[in-house]
Amino acid sequence: MKFQVPRTLAFSALLALPFAVVATTAHAQDWAKARLEASPRHREYVPLKVDNRTVQALVVYPEIKSKASVVIMIHEIFGLSDWAKEMADELAAEGYIVIAPDMLSGHGTNGGGSDSLAGQDERVKAVSALDPAEVLADLDAAADYGKKLPAANGQIAVAGFCWGGSKSFAFATHRKDLSAAFVFYGTGPTDVSNITAPVYGFYAGEDARVGATVPATKDAMKAAGKTYDPVTYDGAGHGFMRAGEDPGNTNPANKTAREQALARLLKLLKDMKPAKSASGSATGQLPVPAPNPKMCHEENLNPAV
Repeated sequence: MKFQVPRTLAFSALLALPFAVVATTAHAQDWAKARLEASPRHREYVPLKVDNRTVQALVVYPEIKSKASVVIMIHEIFGLSDWAKEMADELAAEGYIVIAPDMLSGHGTNGGGSDSLAGQDERVKAVSALDPAEVLADLDAAADYGKKLPAANGQIAVAGFCWGGSKSFAFATHRKDLSAAFVFYGTGPTDVSNITAPVYGFYAGEDARVGATVPATKDAMKAAGKTYDPVTYDGAGHGFMRAGEDPGNTNPANKTAREQALARLLKLLKDMKPAKSASGSATGQLPVPAPNPKMCHEENLNPAV
């Protein structure tokens, strides 16, 4: 027997659907916001002056006695979202000062930032339209600020996700005092000759758009004599660091990839050495870890990627 919904009820549900979709979209990261608000760590917004502009940056401090390394964290193409803020807090919980600049500062409604743009499409368009030179200048301001913090030990790294992953790779070609660059599902630059820091890649097995670029990036880095260690996580999709902790995630591989990638990131951060100085007294290099059977390194990339 078939159950039929009364026409009036069906019509009412149809009318309510757009509002339900809007509500779901608006509250899609409530879980991240709740975790952030429950955090005991100190966080603040700092205005960074860049030429005639002001960039708002979220700074999260760890609860430790000693001075800490600084991680410049670059958000996804969705702007400085609740998840990006929560990710910054998660890294700070591991003992690092995290500076997450809102790259949309001044580009939002009435000169605002990410929070002033209500729709995801608006934020994506705004981030996509950013001037690459301006992005590097804003990241420079964040790095310069971080190195001068009394609680910082002078060591700095960059980590980015999605669009931010590509920008973290680009920042490595521009900034000479980085101890490491961590690229989460972001593409590499054409010219890698100026890179001095080791670059570590984190890629998704089900992300052909980005995964297909990894072999060429590896060849370019090898030809230039640079350190590049890409790892691909089988079965995971693009954005697995966010999706892997989202309660609504339906792909178990995203959760597994996130756990493995986070463990790898923290190990690399812990082993991080000072950046190479002008005199060449420090190596600035991290050891390339031995292959993990649970991970798929670039040379074992899924042929379908």
